[in-house]
Amino acid sequence: MLIVNGTLVQDLNTIHDDHGIRIEGQTITDVGSTETLKTTYPDDEILDAKGGLIMPASICAHTHFYGAFARGMAIPGAAPKNFPEILSRLWWALDKALDEDTVRLSAQVMLIDAIRHGTTTLFDHHASPNFIEGSLDVIGQAVTDAGLRAVLCYEVTDRDGADKAQAGIAENLRFMESAKGYDNLAATFGLHASLSLSSETLAQCADSAESFHIHVAEHEADQDDSLDKYGKRVVHRLHEVGILGEKSIVAHAVHCDPWELEILRDTKTWLTHQPRSNMNNAVGASALDDMLAADMNVCLGTDGFLHNMWAEWKAAYLLHKVAHRDPRRANGADIAKIALQNNAALTQTFFPNITVGTLTIGAMADVMIVDYHPFTPLTARNLPWHIVFGFESSMINTTIATGKILMQDHQILHMDEAKITAEARALAPSLWDRYQTFATIDL
Repeated sequence: MLIVNGTLVQDLNTIHDDHGIRIEGQTITDVGSTETLKTTYPDDEILDAKGGLIMPASICAHTHFYGAFARGMAIPGAAPKNFPEILSRLWWALDKALDEDTVRLSAQVMLIDAIRHGTTTLFDHHASPNFIEGSLDVIGQAVTDAGLRAVLCYEVTDRDGADKAQAGIAENLRFMESAKGYDNLAATFGLHASLSLSSETLAQCADSAESFHIHVAEHEADQDDSLDKYGKRVVHRLHEVGILGEKSIVAHAVHCDPWELEILRDTKTWLTHQPRSNMNNAVGASALDDMLAADMNVCLGTDGFLHNMWAEWKAAYLLHKVAHRDPRRANGADIAKIALQNNAALTQTFFPNITVGTLTIGAMADVMIVDYHPFTPLTARNLPWHIVFGFESSMINTTIATGKILMQDHQILHMDEAKITAEARALAPSLWDRYQTFATIDL
């Protein structure tokens, strides 16, 4: 198949007018001008970009599919006044209400959302304490059926008791073996956060794997808990037991001090930034510019928001300017590097045999076509600002993953979106009823 007649954005540094790519199987086999490709491959099927942008598909470095059913859901009682209350009264009650069907449907609706937003690789962090064993298989099957790629884990925590902590450990270890049989799935070991993990459980987890995905210092409560109980800050605690490293991911790190950031940098741990979530939860703004100046492995995620990565670009671009009252913060080129280059590098850490994040020969054919027709010049130098100030998710016309067209002309091709939406809507009331029970108990 040829995708031609577009502005080809190969990567951050290379843009060609009236160019395209050739896809054979899962990979890109040629790149060139529209005329050259059509002349060289006269019998290939042609997908006309109609003058739009042909770009690498997006990657989400941290999300929670299971949060899908929170949309529009009411929290009983007064509004939570801080992040610990949001955890206990919203998320820790919602995850208890999940069963196999709602885990499956929450993944399916989030994956449809990802396709609509041109996002083809996702790092999910799952919790469902009343449906643990096999939960990652359910999500993995949904990812496979959707034609996407994901790195999955189960969130181990002591907040639901020792038996469920052990079940979470077992689910991570079981799926780490299971995922080896799939080209589109990988696994890491999920942990909730320092504040919900005892020394015994944390040590057991550290001894069980070499790759972890954990929330770190999203709110001051995580640091306060670690200092009160263990006399050390969160990153120091995790580092001492061996949680950090080149295949480990820490989400947020909003309240890490410079010495903690130095440890994260030196251990080459991956750090994901979720600005929309940080704003929504009123937890503050991370030291993003300091992290980038230190050449840390910073990536961009959504934390369960819509998988519209451009919205996350915009939030990151704006949040740090207003938080510091400095328009020089969060430079657009830095945001682009995080979202495109770093997210791709993280993906290749878990899928070492593929190349993503670029439209070059030999790279995986993860592509989106964007109906963006700028009225000012578009160059590699100003692409980040076109994205921040000009791109909208409604412009994503086509999404392709591993060479398969998943959405074309805004139509999802191989998933019954209406049926899945109807099933989710039918199950939501009973889930919300169960949630209300758990949320009321927590009050």
